[in-house]
Amino acid sequence: MPEPAAVPARPLRIALLGYRSQPHGGGQGVYLRYLSKALVEAGHTVDVISGPPYPHLDPRVRLIRLPSLDLFENGLGSLRPYHLRSLTNIMEWLSKLTGGFAEPRTFGRRAVKYLRRHGEDYDLIHDNQSLSYGMLEIQKMGLPLVTTIHHPITSDLRIALSAARNWRERLLIRRWHSFLGMQKKVVKQLRNIVTVSDCSRQDIARDFGLQPAGISLAHNGIDIDVFKPVPGVRRNPLRLMATCSADAPLKGLRYLLHAYARLLERYPDLELLLVSKPNPGGKTEQLVRRLGLVGKVRFVNGITTEQMVQYYAEAAIAVVPSVYEGFGLPAGEAMACGVPVVSTDGGALPEVVGDAGVIVPVKNVDALVGAIDTLLQDPAKRAELGARGKQRIEENFCWQVCAGQMTEYYRQVLAHENR
Repeated sequence: MPEPAAVPARPLRIALLGYRSQPHGGGQGVYLRYLSKALVEAGHTVDVISGPPYPHLDPRVRLIRLPSLDLFENGLGSLRPYHLRSLTNIMEWLSKLTGGFAEPRTFGRRAVKYLRRHGEDYDLIHDNQSLSYGMLEIQKMGLPLVTTIHHPITSDLRIALSAARNWRERLLIRRWHSFLGMQKKVVKQLRNIVTVSDCSRQDIARDFGLQPAGISLAHNGIDIDVFKPVPGVRRNPLRLMATCSADAPLKGLRYLLHAYARLLERYPDLELLLVSKPNPGGKTEQLVRRLGLVGKVRFVNGITTEQMVQYYAEAAIAVVPSVYEGFGLPAGEAMACGVPVVSTDGGALPEVVGDAGVIVPVKNVDALVGAIDTLLQDPAKRAELGARGKQRIEENFCWQVCAGQMTEYYRQVLAHENR
């Protein structure tokens, strides 16, 4: 007699939380956009509950806006008398006034208020690294809560402090990162933590005083339906491309600029396209001028995903110069587009790139120059690495794989909560 068929598990109702979710603002926004889409395609119902700037979502995902003062867009002078009726608004304004960053904490307060009214609409709440006191309130309310930590912001703080030029900068950097005190307290009380790479798991455990075994793993993904080779587009054999925040020391752009200046001596027609927006008068602009690269480096920003894919299709080599990455979306996206990658060994990048790219030590301009030079001279090697990288992403790091891992984790959490 045949075994009875297993009863399929019902689809889940999931709320994804993000305090700041615009995809061009960083990897967390990309994570919310594509994880929500992949979960919907897996049959689940997904709401994204977000503060501004808001995410770009698949039409099947409902966006629930939790407005903040958004002082980084509107400025301190945007405060109005009616805002003072809210303690949360006052906290946000005072923090910005004194050089702090209160958005994770104030978003958590707003999320608690919303979920007190609507929490029963969801089987599970998934927080995207706000690590705010509000998440502990949600946990106390009896709502199953999962928290993604992409990487410990303590890494950002260390790198920013090491790049600071004087004590004033270090003071401002410490003030900006003062929310870490909250995060360190909250993370120790969260029951269900998941991260995106084994490197991040080890770093989170070390910096937050946790056991690695207590942190689950579900790799990030790449949308291979979007990030893919573009037929008929000819690659420019003398174009380098990088996607990174220009003035964030964590992203290592200054090392790439130094390497590019040296490569120009041998390849005077070599182009460097940066998907990045440097601060006017900031460190990146100053370095570009000092290295004589004005008019050589091309910065583009505010572009669509389709434009990004087109740029990848035209590039000979994608460079990822990061000092640290909790996962490494720029590397994965370039690989999915069939672009050969030169990457540092910062953080989780070796996990993503594997043997499908060229890996060099962080902060090593000589190594960057050597790796890029070697690939510029070897079109066959570039083609081989491009094909190998595309295959690696499709097999290991697409969002369909991620959604499957995450769904399995959600069900484990729910089974444990319901015991």
